[in-house]
Amino acid sequence: MIADCRKRLLTSLVLAGWISFVTAIPAHADFEQCKTRLKARAIAEGIDDATVKTVLDTAQYNPKVIELDQRQPEFTRTFGNYYQRRVTPSRVAMGRVLLASHFDLLQRVQERTGVPPQYLVAFWGLETNFGSIFGNMPVPDSLVTLACDPRRSKFFSAELMAALKIIAAGDVDAQQMQGSWAGAMGHVQFMPSAYLRYAVDGDGDGRRDLWGSIADAMFSAGNFLQQLGWQPGIRWGREVILPGKFDYTLANTGKALPLTYWRALGIKDAFGRPLAAADIATRLVVPSGQAGPAFVTYQNFDVIMGWNHSEYYALAVGRLADRIAGAGKLANAPPDVNLKFSRAQVMRLQQNLNMLGYNAGEPDGIPGPTTRSAVSRYQRAKGIIADGYLDSTIIAAVNEDVRSK
Repeated sequence: MIADCRKRLLTSLVLAGWISFVTAIPAHADFEQCKTRLKARAIAEGIDDATVKTVLDTAQYNPKVIELDQRQPEFTRTFGNYYQRRVTPSRVAMGRVLLASHFDLLQRVQERTGVPPQYLVAFWGLETNFGSIFGNMPVPDSLVTLACDPRRSKFFSAELMAALKIIAAGDVDAQQMQGSWAGAMGHVQFMPSAYLRYAVDGDGDGRRDLWGSIADAMFSAGNFLQQLGWQPGIRWGREVILPGKFDYTLANTGKALPLTYWRALGIKDAFGRPLAAADIATRLVVPSGQAGPAFVTYQNFDVIMGWNHSEYYALAVGRLADRIAGAGKLANAPPDVNLKFSRAQVMRLQQNLNMLGYNAGEPDGIPGPTTRSAVSRYQRAKGIIADGYLDSTIIAAVNEDVRSK
């Protein structure tokens, strides 16, 4: 009877449009059963009873975490919009101050890991605005909440186990383990599994404290990048100037080509000088189409993407590092700083491209490489520059082609 009543109540709430509210509040018994299963797994993985009991018995369900996890951005931001928000004059200025004040520490990190100081400061700036925004949610609560949600239970259950191991090792008390809604922690926002693999004791106090020790955070960030394959002595990439009538289908392919290939095509650096005659593997990235900046990226760009698998993020890290080290602004600033599209607009574009025979992949509202490739093929078929750049003109043209089909 109770179950039937609950089912009817849920159904009525769904029909009334309260589905997001309903899915965010599991039955108390279900949550407690989930915690019981997590306790058993923790004990099986060798985590001591005291830690398991202290953390999991007091862990609270946090509906805000589920809301943030389920929330999809209303708008898709362009590179120009993303870049303008992250590589800001104030962040560059603060980065230069911190580079100078922590230079001895950062030099020691470079000696051990090969990662130059300006990159460490750039990661620090993008992850937590130099330690000013750690996140204020209890990590155990966030991870238990997400582990008990069926959509990504496997991933977050593993992260919870890692967090329990960190607490059991004495690196941080459970009450002090604060972070983002998804469980990222400290100055450089390590997930618990990354903490276990890459966090190191940089100040010699016997603990790996990514919240209270800048030394631990910087050595840990350097160790992470080193383990991802950072190549000492090589930069992330550089801004370049493309020649007239350039074939933009060569850009954004993900295919590695020697630097000499781009040199032979007449691509120059941002100061108009020929590129070096080197066989280093590179990729050409043009995030804002023909009117925006272009970049030749090296292996360390791929390493940065190992930290965060986003071209926009990797470009922001590289450019912020350059600016902190003294470089000027982009020679060719992105033209689309105020341009953004709703996810519904992008999804409709993807559907329409598929209808016209240009495979844009499964419509998801995110203009990734497959969508940009489809746009490029559409542009080429229409006899316009095939830079794969998404703007209102392309959206209107594709929509019109579908309507007239």
